[in-house]
Parts: sequence; structure tokens; C-alpha cells
Amino acid sequence: MIRHIVAWKLKTADPAERAEQAQKIATDLMALRGIVPSIIDISVGPDVVGGGNWDVALVADFADQAGLDAYQTHPDHQAVVGYVRSVVGDRVAVDFEV
Repeated sequence: MIRHIVAWKLKTADPAERAEQAQKIATDLMALRGIVPSIIDISVGPDVVGGGNWDVALVADFADQAGLDAYQTHPDHQAVVGYVRSVVGDRVAVDFEV
């Protein structure tokens, strides 16, 4: 199984706007459950601690690399990616076997 972890820092400095954008990212990505067949499990949420933490993170599991690739290229995921790229200033990701 491949675990895909991504965290984003949003561009905005406004706390209310950051919270709204982080929640939209989380909601939109969670909506992919049941739409993208290769997702085994997905968890997404905005940071609740603050400080120097990243603003929102995703953890998703796929059976294999092909499943992750299918998720990455799925049209519904690509639609979410468009919004994410418009509001994100930085991104970090790691994929590993579990």
C-alpha cells in the first residue's frame, strides 16, 4: 500500500481567509472519496494548533503506485488541484509504503 501525505501553506496572511481556504481544500478533497475509485482511505483537515504549522494536510492510502497515479490524473482531482494551486504558497509531500 502507498500512503500519500501532502501539506500546504496558504498564500494569504489574513486568518479568516486562510481558515476559509483551508476548509474548502479539505472539503473538496474529502468529496473525492467514493468518486475516485482508487482511494482506499483519505483524511484531510485544516491545522487546529496554529503557530508555525502548515495550514492544511492530506493523508490518503492507495493499493499501489498505479492507484496513486489514477488519483493524481483523475479529472475530479484535477479540478480540486486548480483551486489549490490558486491559493497555495508552498507544498510538501511524501509517498511511502505501509
